[in-house]
Amino acid sequence: MALYRDIFGTLEHELFLTYTGIETDLIFTKGIDLPGFAAFPLLETEEGREILGTYYRYLIELARVKSTAVILESPTWMANRDRAAAIGYSPEDVVRANRDAIAHMAKIRAKENGVTIVLSANIGPRDDAYAPSDQMSAETAEAYHSEQMAVLASTEVDIASGYTLAYPAEAIGMAHAARKHGLPLVVAFKVEIDGYLPNGEALQSAVEAVDAATDNYPTYFMINCAHPDHFENVLTDAPWAKRVKGIVANASRCSHVELDEAEELDDGNPQELGSQLAALKDAHSQLRVLGGCCGTDLRHLAEIAARTF
Repeated sequence: MALYRDIFGTLEHELFLTYTGIETDLIFTKGIDLPGFAAFPLLETEEGREILGTYYRYLIELARVKSTAVILESPTWMANRDRAAAIGYSPEDVVRANRDAIAHMAKIRAKENGVTIVLSANIGPRDDAYAPSDQMSAETAEAYHSEQMAVLASTEVDIASGYTLAYPAEAIGMAHAARKHGLPLVVAFKVEIDGYLPNGEALQSAVEAVDAATDNYPTYFMINCAHPDHFENVLTDAPWAKRVKGIVANASRCSHVELDEAEELDDGNPQELGSQLAALKDAHSQLRVLGGCCGTDLRHLAEIAARTF
């Protein structure tokens, strides 16, 4: 884990490419059934592991060509107790899935040379990221996410990344759980088309609340699962915005309600998305992690790499 703690200090590379949108590509483009939108069951078969490996190796090769670094995200966004139980997985199954996910990425990393590769454990919210029905207290969130953090702390993972978080209390609890188990943490908030979190809170308020409650524990913050049009006017030169060092963007301009109800994939415009992320990087020098989320595929990643790195 020392590798990630040094990323923004001593490591040569300062820009990182990442990808978290494989679920929509697998379902809509490749016709692969993902029960409950969970990708971690792919780890159970050789074919599934090869599918995941194809994404990882492509991302690594893009990073190699662009002389940049890469963050590999594990397929464990749904691999927590409640969300996995909803699709028939026991707590023991979830433990195994988290360990297998990191071991799979570590095996791929061990075969690659010449590229800085960071292993990130992708941790999702306890409830529906688009419309959380019950907002936990920070204390409840800490207790809940500690279960997954404890498992991850025993693996080769470099950092835990909380993705699509919809309100600050869950992020605060996640940060406390990460600290308890000695894991660095990234907090990625999702925003709606108006640039506000799903609970109606401003991104600035959420970032400041997490930092105040955790003594600035997160390594950095990100925005994910939103199109650049939805948040480009939110980022400013204010101190809180300097803590936002990553953007993992949706391909579609649709709202999350529209995306939830969609029967066909809206993959947007790969070239346009790459250009928009490049413009944001140029406007905000603190941005160091860029990538694709829902609706993106390897075409989008290629454009992002070509235009921003």
